[in-house]
Amino acid sequence: MLNTDTRAKSIIHWLSHTLKLEIKQFEAASSDASFRRYFRVIHSKGQHIVMDAPPEKEDTEPFIRTAQLFKKYGVNVPEIYQQELEQGFLLLEDFGSECFLDKLTTNNASNLYVNAINRLCELQTAIPLTDCQLPHYDETLLTNEIMIFYQWFVEKFLQQNMPNTIKESLNQQLISSALEQPKVCVHRDFHSRNLMVTADESLGIIDFQDAVIGAITYDLVSLLRDCYVDWPEHQINQWKKLYFDKMIEHKLINVDIETFDCWFDLMGLQRHLKAIGIFARLHLRDNKSNYLDDIPRTLNYVTQICAKYPELNEFNDFLTHTLLPAYKKTYKNKR
Repeated sequence: MLNTDTRAKSIIHWLSHTLKLEIKQFEAASSDASFRRYFRVIHSKGQHIVMDAPPEKEDTEPFIRTAQLFKKYGVNVPEIYQQELEQGFLLLEDFGSECFLDKLTTNNASNLYVNAINRLCELQTAIPLTDCQLPHYDETLLTNEIMIFYQWFVEKFLQQNMPNTIKESLNQQLISSALEQPKVCVHRDFHSRNLMVTADESLGIIDFQDAVIGAITYDLVSLLRDCYVDWPEHQINQWKKLYFDKMIEHKLINVDIETFDCWFDLMGLQRHLKAIGIFARLHLRDNKSNYLDDIPRTLNYVTQICAKYPELNEFNDFLTHTLLPAYKKTYKNKR
């Protein structure tokens, strides 16, 4: 495959001729839901990860800027050793090949999640909001994200139309809840595939380029109601309470646990609707159909929260009687 991959050849040329590295091994490390790819290069001076971000499709500037910000305040993100911005190549620190999801078992889950919550608290308490120059997770961005669900999942994948009155009511509830929460630095994809378990058992944080200033519960719900792994609700509540107590201690929140739970649930609903839309888009637009397998778990989170809150009854009825039957039929046909 690499023999016919022109960008991989360009990376090898950059490593060999510009950086003067004697390459011993070069192989694909991972790819993600964007157009970025990652390669692991083993050479005479060590081992690194190369990010391949085609400039016409991916902007490396947010990644570089956010990495520098996080590094400055002690967040464990990869060091950037070399840059080739015209071609979209970065030479990065290698955190290894085992992500949080790969390492998880019922025996070590508690230790791993406590570690992840501690790292999240460090990120949220260390990054100053006044001069970090991160964009705000404002009403426009929140609305645009929910629209991904309507456009790509409801309309294009299911071939359904949701009444505008239901959309407007749902948008208002989710956005109001998000905007009333205390603001912190939000990683925006703080989940089991973006936390790397390093050789010393610490956690390295990756895929942080979309960081914003936003709602305090966003990263927590990304971690605990993960689209790629789920846990019993009683276990989620224990980890959530641990985080809540830490945020109370740091004086970042000043509400009761019931209010915090509601914030957490509605923030999760917003995120999961967006994720479902993205999974549908990856299938329909980018030919990455493996993400269809992540919709059932994510949709299950949605149905649980919609059934829990009476104010979501209108959307819940449409979900139950229209979207879920259409999804079962469409998913079966697509697979």
